[in-house]
Amino acid sequence: MIIDGAFLLKLNQKHPNLQRCNFCIVLIIVTTKKPNIEPSTLHIELVEKCKANDRNAQMQLYRQYCDGMFCVAMRFLKNTDDAEDVLQDSFIKAFQRIGQFKGDVTFGAWLKRIVVNGSIDYLKSKHQRTVELNESYLQVAEEDDWSVEEGISMEQVNQAIEELPSKYKYVVQLFLVEGYDHSEISKILAITETASRTRLLRGKAQLKEKLKDMAYGT
Repeated sequence: MIIDGAFLLKLNQKHPNLQRCNFCIVLIIVTTKKPNIEPSTLHIELVEKCKANDRNAQMQLYRQYCDGMFCVAMRFLKNTDDAEDVLQDSFIKAFQRIGQFKGDVTFGAWLKRIVVNGSIDYLKSKHQRTVELNESYLQVAEEDDWSVEEGISMEQVNQAIEELPSKYKYVVQLFLVEGYDHSEISKILAITETASRTRLLRGKAQLKEKLKDMAYGT
């Protein structure tokens, strides 16, 4: 699919109604299964028009999702310029690959996966040059307790997650904030589900220790 120059120019411009979102962590005590919601008729029609390279339909989808996807990118990147770059690249990739969208998930969920992948790849390209550890041998025990010390604020949770090692931080953020399960996380990060569960448990343990230190001022 070809994205023409006029559309790229519009994407390059700052969206006038783009809402800057503050990074917010919601600590989930019980993880619930995400509902399987079918795409609306309007979205299906817009997607089909985009597959036919309809620029008006592309702009409609862009306007509808740009604010929400910008917030997703910001939760990872913490920088407006970087988030806007990833957002633009993600929409370009989405429209180039829109023929691969089959409607088995919502368009928003499909687009979010592209934004999340783009954000993580951007961080890796800037900061991360590490060798993956083989964690497949580790025994994993599931644990659903995400309780924290009383008096801990969302800002402190945010700070503690940011201080986690990258391989734990990404899994904690994808699971806790973005709501992905281990099957999805393993595909996004190109790791096994066992490694995803292990990193989540280790990240959660480190997160709790950091929050405990914050609560007691140590």
